[in-house]
Amino acid sequence: MSHFTTVETKIHDLVALQLALKDLGYAHTTAEEHQFVTVKGYLGQTTEAKIAIHASKTYDIGVKVGAKGVEFVADWWGVETTRGVTQKEFMQQVKQRYAYHKVMAEIKKRGYTLQEEEQNEENQIRIRVRTWA
Repeated sequence: MSHFTTVETKIHDLVALQLALKDLGYAHTTAEEHQFVTVKGYLGQTTEAKIAIHASKTYDIGVKVGAKGVEFVADWWGVETTRGVTQKEFMQQVKQRYAYHKVMAEIKKRGYTLQEEEQNEENQIRIRVRTWA
């Protein structure tokens, strides 16, 4: 019986996702083109994914690329007990950092420069940009 559970997202940009994972302190392994990496779960069970996020020595979080976006697959109980982060907390953290990197890429693409960035007690991020006309 598999203990892996899949969480669908609307994340599509793997570069921004990898930057978010780095910000959050998650080591990860990315598969080569047309290859997969192994994702570890309960009692040595495994599945394959495009990215394996190393939550602990014994549990990984897999990133699978689907038509609707990225799917995260993991034994979330194992991740919580070994890493101390729930599925909900992990998803909130990743989505916030992913959105941050998507916004920063768009700022750069449009020719804006970052003037100020601050994060409050509720972990909300405020960014102020400027452009020269």
